[in-house]
Amino acid sequence: MAEETKFFKTAFSVDNVIFGFDDGDLKVLLIERGEDPYVGMWALPGDLVYPNEDIDSSATRVLKELTGLENVYLEQVKAFGAVERHPLGRVITIAYYSLIKISSNKLKTSSFAKKAKWHSIKQVETLAFDHSEILKASILLLKKSIRNRPIGFELLPPKFTLTQLQHLYEAVLDAELDKRNFRKKILSMGLLEDIDEMQEGVAHRPARLYRFDKQKYETLMAEGFVFELSDSKKLMGTTKQ
Repeated sequence: MAEETKFFKTAFSVDNVIFGFDDGDLKVLLIERGEDPYVGMWALPGDLVYPNEDIDSSATRVLKELTGLENVYLEQVKAFGAVERHPLGRVITIAYYSLIKISSNKLKTSSFAKKAKWHSIKQVETLAFDHSEILKASILLLKKSIRNRPIGFELLPPKFTLTQLQHLYEAVLDAELDKRNFRKKILSMGLLEDIDEMQEGVAHRPARLYRFDKQKYETLMAEGFVFELSDSKKLMGTTKQ
């Protein structure tokens, strides 16, 4: 029994990777740590799991405590368990990710989070712990998911133009998309509803507005529909520099 006790000295934590889309830019929510270890550094909103708490509930609690965000759908990325990933001892973390509308969610920090701020993915520098590795893995999963599920629509306003939709996909995929082929592909899916409205108050020529038909998507999915954005090589352009 004494030999087995060493297996019960590992702690667990959760780390949340929250993506948002703003002004054509993909962003991630980070907190500035107000205590050691890594005091003063930017990090993902994460903390230890209580002994009497399940993993999913912990992710929700930690996100609310550190950022004030509630009712956010969180999806697991994977576990990170490098032996030396935490300076205070062995800690295995479960990473979660989500996409939310930045404008619809107000931040309110507490606990050891000194502040919470949205950062452009391209401007994120060194993070605490192994959070740079966790962020990288979450971005790869996001890129894969947005090609196979219409999750990107959650980051757009209820009414949007095809240009706004294309800019969203370009920001997430970090690649330029062929305008004509992108529009042809996305419209052929039959998931966009033409609401017979045009943009208002814009300096350029007003564009037609569309709305994502979630009910139709769910109906098609039940019938075996497969959402696939990148089955044509012509759709994808070059990676942005």
